[in-house]
Amino acid sequence: MASDVKLNYYQTRLSYSPEREAVWKEIVRYLSKFVDLNSAVLDLGAGYCSFINQVTAVKKSALDKDPEFIKFAHPDVQTIVGESGDLSMIQNASLDVVFSSNLFEHLSDSAISKTLDEVGRALKEGGRLIIIQPNFKYCSKEYFDDYTHVKIFTHESLKDLLLTHGFKIEHVEPRFIPFSMKDSLPKWSWLVFLYLNCPFRPFAGQMLVIANKPSHE
Repeated sequence: MASDVKLNYYQTRLSYSPEREAVWKEIVRYLSKFVDLNSAVLDLGAGYCSFINQVTAVKKSALDKDPEFIKFAHPDVQTIVGESGDLSMIQNASLDVVFSSNLFEHLSDSAISKTLDEVGRALKEGGRLIIIQPNFKYCSKEYFDDYTHVKIFTHESLKDLLLTHGFKIEHVEPRFIPFSMKDSLPKWSWLVFLYLNCPFRPFAGQMLVIANKPSHE
């Protein structure tokens, strides 16, 4: 029964679309200035591995609690089945970048705290946490159309949360991409490129927040 519910959720809210890969190609290109080519990168809540498959990095890892995600990972991606709040398989200060898209709104306060503490432990000094996340300020009407959303964030509250956990805020875009890529974002690469590089982004309900682990020197 539980597996049927999960399958139905994916089919309803998160069905796989090859067209979405073109969208992610441009998102990855846009974010490439924050990801050094020699980086060790972890994708938290990787889902269809759309980010980690396309990012260029020396070492690429992906974590998701659903074992089915493994079949979407490219051969150069190390896959880990588990919860975001337990990164015990990853050494201290071994990651340059941790990426997360549409994860934290699904987690409890306790799970969020554990996840951020684990990310802080696993990141090198100066390492980045890159978060793409629904911004409730700009998508309040649609936010709970996804019944698995349990936590609300705006760009201000997310910044405060990260600061509380010892991160330093590096870059914030309150309006980054549409709340749902299912309908709102163009599927052609060149249009996505124009959208991401436009100062005004119609229908943008998700934010981009980038924080780093400060050096203690």
